[in-house]
Amino acid sequence: MRIAALDDEPCQLELIRHTMGDMGHECHGFTEGKVLLRDLRQQSYDLLILDWSLPDVQGPSVVRWIRKDLNSRIPILFVTNRREEQDMVEGLAAGADDFMVKPIRVGELQARVRALLRRSYPALDGADLNFGDYQFSLATRTLRVKGRTVELSHREYDLAFLLFQNIGRLLSRQHLREAIWGETNEQPSRTLDTHISRLRVKLELVPSNGFLLSAVYGLGYRLECANSDLLDPFSSPPAPPSTGTPK
Repeated sequence: MRIAALDDEPCQLELIRHTMGDMGHECHGFTEGKVLLRDLRQQSYDLLILDWSLPDVQGPSVVRWIRKDLNSRIPILFVTNRREEQDMVEGLAAGADDFMVKPIRVGELQARVRALLRRSYPALDGADLNFGDYQFSLATRTLRVKGRTVELSHREYDLAFLLFQNIGRLLSRQHLREAIWGETNEQPSRTLDTHISRLRVKLELVPSNGFLLSAVYGLGYRLECANSDLLDPFSSPPAPPSTGTPK
């Protein structure tokens, strides 16, 4: 997962980054709220970890901006010196999902992050996920479209699964490169565009099939659903038409 952490204390920020790295996540650190807000206009993340009191902005203001102006439901965890009940109430009312009091206890931070990610991105190992005619089998890492298995490379499958997990959400180019290729630099690459083009063709991602994969110039890609009835990943695929004689 791709995580952003905001804390103006370098030692605290490094502890958070190190802890997230040990959990296998890519964590980007920020010491100024305004820099994070500017970055969020260009980049996408899977989780935010925010301090409350910063030199240039207050944590609750950051959360309200994300929820209202950015219109994002990204999970947000406050990690702060604030410890009064009214602080927790204010933070959650602003739109945060969880609240943790400093000093940072590594085990607690890991547990809270796992819980937030589990709620926001359910662990579905071994399950089948169905989005209309698109059926992902996580156990075999295969994708069937209208009952037909589509031949995909390892990275094409991972990219398709990531897009379907984030239907309606703009994923930045850097986010996609880090998640699929593990690239952390910002050097331009056509590899992502090539894979996107292949997926459009192989999966027939057109409105008539319920989904459209669109590019947002200079930012990234968004998989959009043309039919809200297709958004339940646990729904069963349509039953094949009966060929028997009615009784």
